[in-house]
Amino acid sequence: MTLILELSHISFLPILKDINLTVRQGQIVTIIGPNGAGKTTLLKILLGLIKPHEGAIRYEGTLKIGYMPQKLFLDPGLPLSVERFLRLSPHKGHVDDALNLVGALSLKHRSLHVLSGGEMQRILLARAIIGTPDLLVLDEPTQGLDVMGQAELYELIRSLKVQFKCGVVLVSHDLYFVHGSSDHVICLNQHICCEGRPEEVRNNPAYYRLFSDKLPSDLALYHHHHDHHHT
Repeated sequence: MTLILELSHISFLPILKDINLTVRQGQIVTIIGPNGAGKTTLLKILLGLIKPHEGAIRYEGTLKIGYMPQKLFLDPGLPLSVERFLRLSPHKGHVDDALNLVGALSLKHRSLHVLSGGEMQRILLARAIIGTPDLLVLDEPTQGLDVMGQAELYELIRSLKVQFKCGVVLVSHDLYFVHGSSDHVICLNQHICCEGRPEEVRNNPAYYRLFSDKLPSDLALYHHHHDHHHT
């Protein structure tokens, strides 16, 4: 798979230290970690919103990035339709095509203020894919959704990855779906505690120590030795 993004020895002290991350075309890389682990800071560095104190970022060619934020804060006094919101995207593309791909064409003329949580997540995803991105960056895309809504959105993300032949960087707390939907998982707690294929990470004691109180019962049984300790 073609390399599209590489972060080398990135530090943003005291939040992040010596982070290495690569994303390839057609790959879903999921970043997990507790609150305060530096996940949002890492996304901001990846998006070029803040500069790291140390390290380098390399983009392959003219990389077009589609970003889906964790939340959208709306002014209750500002009327804004779905169509208008999507046309405010910095990337050029067809609104109807994007809405159709996420199964939300019927919401085109609705006000953003009356959308349900699941509908809003689809609209945010539609905005991220306008212009056919090379890389999708998704911050907690299933936040606030029930289990069925989470499953549907993850399936949608997988299908978009195939259709656009893009890379995906995803921050998530949905541990069950992370393991079924990711190609590569990074366990972050200010530095990279462990990483690899989902089955490798969920067998790692560092992962178990961080998430033992949140693991689904079928994932909480994995143990093996780890080569460093956290203070």
